[in-house]
Amino acid sequence: MGIVVQKYGGSSVADAAGIKRVAQRIVNTKRDGHDVVVVVSAMGDTTDELRDLAQQVSPLPPPRELDMLLTSGERISMALVAMAIAQLGHTAKSFTGSQAGVITDSVHGRAKIIDISPGRIEAAIAEGAIAIVAGFQGVSQDTKDITTLGRGASDTTAVALAAALGAEVCEIYSDVDGVFTADPRIVKTARKLDSVSTEEMLEMAASGAKILHLRCVEYARRHQMPVHVRSSFSQKEGTWIVPTPEGEQPVEQAIISGVAHDRSEAKITVVGVPDKVGEAARIFEALAAVEVNLDMVVQNVSAAATGLTDISFTLPRADGTQAMAALAKIQDEVGFDKLLYDDQVGKISLIGAGMRSHPGVTAKFFSALASAGVNIGMISTSEIRISVIVDESQVDEGVRAAHTAFDLDSTEVEAVVYGGTGR
Repeated sequence: MGIVVQKYGGSSVADAAGIKRVAQRIVNTKRDGHDVVVVVSAMGDTTDELRDLAQQVSPLPPPRELDMLLTSGERISMALVAMAIAQLGHTAKSFTGSQAGVITDSVHGRAKIIDISPGRIEAAIAEGAIAIVAGFQGVSQDTKDITTLGRGASDTTAVALAAALGAEVCEIYSDVDGVFTADPRIVKTARKLDSVSTEEMLEMAASGAKILHLRCVEYARRHQMPVHVRSSFSQKEGTWIVPTPEGEQPVEQAIISGVAHDRSEAKITVVGVPDKVGEAARIFEALAAVEVNLDMVVQNVSAAATGLTDISFTLPRADGTQAMAALAKIQDEVGFDKLLYDDQVGKISLIGAGMRSHPGVTAKFFSALASAGVNIGMISTSEIRISVIVDESQVDEGVRAAHTAFDLDSTEVEAVVYGGTGR
């Protein structure tokens, strides 16, 4: 028996009863003969509550101090879980991200993991203890300050530790039974998938599926780490996220794996950009300078009479104000007419490796949206994904229409969200 890394989300450790239930599950895994390392998120909505408290004190809290505050949520969880395990007669040792050897860059709020030095975790395992690690956090290699990895990044902590420790598997526990063909809060007939390739899971996570953090999937793919997504509220087998060997595609795999959606984006249109070499580069360089990540980008055909074009792109809604300010600074330099901002948009994405070799998928997707009265604002595609931007109020209807059109509805039982959050 080898090492098993388990991660428990905020809904799984939301209260004392949940913590006791999680502790029992951890102890059962230990009794089965595994060495166990556990990564925990903050209890319930603690992170949101701490962030709200910080903004009541200061509308723009210093990033370093905000990270120091937010990481306290995970430290509370790790200590309580360790106490609950001790109550069951087993030894557990809790570690902060820095104590666990999670080394990051120095970007507060969304730091990236540079290295993992899990010496103290390995020592705890050697002593027969269960190691409990605070997720979502690390320590800067340069400044030695505490950093956070971004919302949902306890998943990434878990996979990174699993890879560094040479674990057999990384188990991600949430309040749903696995990865579904759509968000079960919107589509009650969503079907649980037994397995998903890391390639498809990357597209799902990037398209708004909240079940796994995007960087967690990237890390798992890079290190060939099997990930098992399951519920801490049931004993059901979950969904396995596994690498698909090049050229191998299961014969019976469905053409479409699922429909994802995202309500966290906004759209900016730069109107009247001179159609000259280098102008688009200036726009995107200004955005890169303030670390704004873009998603979909569309440039219109230049108007022959004016020599001007429009450039539209989507970005995280939280970065909207920062992006608009950065673009306003270069308006005179670039010479565009104006900026349009729309934060009432949503994204619907159709994902499936099978669409590579099946013509007609795009037509069927657009037809389903049209039948539901959903108007498309922007379109973006990859080899295994089609994404569209729609009005935010039409997201739910569009997701359900696409899900039904591609025969993804389950005829058995309704999907269950045990804790109510899907994480």
